[in-house]
Amino acid sequence: MKSSLLSLLLAASSINAHGMWQKLRVNGVDQGQNVAIRPPSSNYPIQQVSSSAIACNSGLRNPVSTAVVRVPAGARVGSWFQHVIGGAQGPYDPDNPIASSHKGPITVYLAKVDNAGTASNYNALSWFKVAEEGLNTQTSKWAVDSMIQGQGWWDFTMPSCVAPGQYLMRIELLALHSAYSVNGAQFYVSCANIEVTGSGTSTGTNMVRFPGAYQSNDPGIQINIYAGMPSQPNNGNKPYPIPGPKPLMC
Repeated sequence: MKSSLLSLLLAASSINAHGMWQKLRVNGVDQGQNVAIRPPSSNYPIQQVSSSAIACNSGLRNPVSTAVVRVPAGARVGSWFQHVIGGAQGPYDPDNPIASSHKGPITVYLAKVDNAGTASNYNALSWFKVAEEGLNTQTSKWAVDSMIQGQGWWDFTMPSCVAPGQYLMRIELLALHSAYSVNGAQFYVSCANIEVTGSGTSTGTNMVRFPGAYQSNDPGIQINIYAGMPSQPNNGNKPYPIPGPKPLMC
């Protein structure tokens, strides 16, 4: 990598171009600011995959929402990412919802719980993945680009076979602009309280725990997405291996 590019990347990573998940919507209906979701007080990322914070973040804003949002199996579910709570950091904020340099995947996991509104032992839960978006090698478009294009909203379809009940929903944005160095990847994580309704029967496959699901040297975590093409952060047009297990298939 050329030194000039490295300097630019380091400069970009030193600027507060961070953010957090802070809203939900179900079939297009906005559920309200901080309702049923647990955003952190700081918009800084997690960079240690062995940290207990990798599950649902830490330093959560008080009070932590105990509301539970109903999500029909098969519904379109969206999460809203912004630079700071409520939206932009100022009247003109080029890094809202996040700096465009912060390319990477977005993933969603569920963990079955008795009461989503009061669940708190995040690291003891068993999680399964229900959605993911990484890199489209045909268009060089990352999941983060989709989120930015949606003005902070990123949507997925809740699998129709998920069994009814209460779950914590963990949504993760992984920024890879500095992931060429050890612990350079940036994880932006929040958990939300949901109740899935419907007639599904699956309570998950390929279960993982956080921490434990990821290793710092996983090929999708420690990676140079510039891969010999300094002007194109597209992983050299090679498929990108999204970290974690495969999503639940119905």
